[in-house]
Amino acid sequence: MESMFEDAVHHLIVQPDDGIDPILKTLDGAKKSLDIKMFQFTDPILIEAVISAHKRGIKVRVMLNPSRFTGEHDNDEAFKVFKHAKVPVEETNPKYPITHEKSMVVDGKQAFIMSLNWAPKYFGETRDYGLVTNDPAEVAEVAACFEADWNRTEFTPPPISNLIWSVGKARQEVIDFINGAEKSLFIQHEKYVDTPVIEALVHMKMKKGVKVHAMALPVHSLRDFYRLDGIAGLRLLEDLGIHTHKLHGTHLHAKLILADKHRALLSSFNIYPKCFNERRELGIRFTDPHLIKRLVEIFEKDWENSKPMDLSDEGIQADLEKSAAKKLAESHGESGSPKS
Repeated sequence: MESMFEDAVHHLIVQPDDGIDPILKTLDGAKKSLDIKMFQFTDPILIEAVISAHKRGIKVRVMLNPSRFTGEHDNDEAFKVFKHAKVPVEETNPKYPITHEKSMVVDGKQAFIMSLNWAPKYFGETRDYGLVTNDPAEVAEVAACFEADWNRTEFTPPPISNLIWSVGKARQEVIDFINGAEKSLFIQHEKYVDTPVIEALVHMKMKKGVKVHAMALPVHSLRDFYRLDGIAGLRLLEDLGIHTHKLHGTHLHAKLILADKHRALLSSFNIYPKCFNERRELGIRFTDPHLIKRLVEIFEKDWENSKPMDLSDEGIQADLEKSAAKKLAESHGESGSPKS
């Protein structure tokens, strides 16, 4: 397999810095097989690359989440296009109301574990991460789960692994990762809603003196159905001395925790109960020094470019009103008339 990710066990993909090329080149370089499982797949360049791989004889299988729990059907067009091109495509395992996992296995030798969806905005507008692994055991585990979900059979992860699967022990494994910190925790997550995980962060701050830097989405970016819980979680962190920041200039979609600047947990799951209790999700723990160094540098730069959240009633109201005014202005364009 010719790949840009062959010379080490693990490689890192950072968005928006690295763009679409790492994934596109991997699709174009596949020699035998591609197994893709995706929550949202709408990028036309990657759709065409998958079809091209199929046409040149690569064994391609694609699993797509059929709909969000809000009823949105992001992947309908991709389903239609893949079916028309005779690319084997199926809905994700119906055992899970949502499959939020974003993964790919290439030639049975390499696996991608990602927070980013394959939609255009995730290659230019969002802070996101992916880990590429060449470790045979890790690749085999991702492949085994794909096979099980494709065939609608049970998948049981190995008892000892760097990977974290949901539904399963994911919540406790995230808490254990947090509890293992000694000096610092750097966190980039969209929202802080899951009470046991929030309690673990508070415990590390209050009882062990661990310095916690947490970034989150601004309140206006939280969907209505979990906005109140999201605000409550952020206020709890703030009340106990964990100040949350909002990233400036880039939309935060990452799901990353760094402990003591030498351990990382990158995942598809949010700090949100449904991600641990109901959904198919995937994360991975790693300690590769050169990857951790890059992640720490990115986090510290993002922190410098972030702003503290104002979680007072007045601050939240101002945030919501500013966002609403911006959307209204964008919808009318410079002329004052609605855009077509």
